[in-house]
Amino acid sequence: MPKQTPYNDPRFARARKEAVRQGGVLSRPQLYALGITRHEIRGQVRAHRWQLVGDQSVCLHNGEVSDVGHQWAAVFQGGPRACLDGASALVAGGLERYTVLQHRVSVPRGARVRRSRLYDIRQTRRWAATDLAPSGIPRTLPDVAGVRAALWAASDRQAVYVLTLVVQQGLASADQLGLQALRISRDRRRRLVHTTILDLLDGARSLGEVDVVRALRRRGLPPPTRQVLRCDRHNRYYLDLYWEDFGLVVEIDGIQHTWATNVVGDALRQNSLVLASDRVLRLPLLGLRLEPEAFFEQIEEALVVGGWRRPVGTSYRARLR
Repeated sequence: MPKQTPYNDPRFARARKEAVRQGGVLSRPQLYALGITRHEIRGQVRAHRWQLVGDQSVCLHNGEVSDVGHQWAAVFQGGPRACLDGASALVAGGLERYTVLQHRVSVPRGARVRRSRLYDIRQTRRWAATDLAPSGIPRTLPDVAGVRAALWAASDRQAVYVLTLVVQQGLASADQLGLQALRISRDRRRRLVHTTILDLLDGARSLGEVDVVRALRRRGLPPPTRQVLRCDRHNRYYLDLYWEDFGLVVEIDGIQHTWATNVVGDALRQNSLVLASDRVLRLPLLGLRLEPEAFFEQIEEALVVGGWRRPVGTSYRARLR
């Protein structure tokens, strides 16, 4: 019976076949599952047939590791719940004309992080299993990855560029990016991301009080009073939309409401209104552009809580017909 070598051993043949779809790279657990031992891996590396990529992956040749191979090695280095994220996930999902210098990998908060000079592996509170692509290399979905790539970009210019590429190349629509941007509650680049997506949505910034009042009328809701002057003990300010009879205030938030100089003033104003027994709803322009029905349903619900009743025989759906 001929002696088995790495060239005729069926275990090594299966390993080479399995590695093809992963850029020539397998994790140590994958090799162990095929019956290849630590001693055999060490022997192949010492013989310069294989090479180590980090401490969790093995490349089954001794040439240059491909980008796909590095993508898989980065995920293996991150652990069982690791995924490519940001620009790395976009490139793995097919984004063209964009170069990633170091692959970014996200793991959940509290997960063990295996540090590596090759890859950027980080814990993040934003990790969620529902954000992962259903097949292929573990990575975040294009709309999720697009917004995060912009938040983590090296410059504002690069952030705008990657968002534009995602839409231009059809990996995600501007609407999908906008819905993901609404999940970002705090980031230094949040304003830029919102502004860029609004530009990609082509004209969403034109939404304002006139458009909202017009939409309220179409839905059969009572008209509000606009730009009502209110005063508290310290300041005078104007309310965007006010239903005095029903104790409801609606503030339409443009991107300027996320600026640091406005956050405190907005909070104080809202607190003052609540203390005066008014309900306050905030409507971000991006949210109005992407999910208008959800926001207008909240307005109607607040009006009903305040005592308004829709006239018998009328409904929004009937008016649409």
